[in-house]
Amino acid sequence: QLQLVESGGGLVQPGGSLRLSCAASGFSLDYYAIGWFRQAPGKQRELVAVIVSGIGTIYQDSVKERFTISRDNAKNTVALQMNSLKPEDTAVYYCYALRASNNYWGQGTQVTVSS
Repeated sequence: QLQLVESGGGLVQPGGSLRLSCAASGFSLDYYAIGWFRQAPGKQRELVAVIVSGIGTIYQDSVKERFTISRDNAKNTVALQMNSLKPEDTAVYYCYALRASNNYWGQGTQVTVSS
């Protein structure tokens, strides 16, 4: 099978942290550009962070200095470390991998930031 399996979402208080993980099944994430997206209720899906091998990382301004995207090639996974979470970070988070004509979406994982 060819898919991305996400995990790590949940409920956290403002100022807290969560670590999302996306594991590839059936293919290797090597040489793929990988992005984390999120979609809040009533809003369009937006790009949160991107990591590209040999180039680096890019972050949406609203999450800079708080979120970190990374990959572990040995484990064939991608992570999004989220610190200092705010209520406005509440959304469904999706992992996306792209390489030429090959692309895959994760199923999404809910992140809720609330007191």
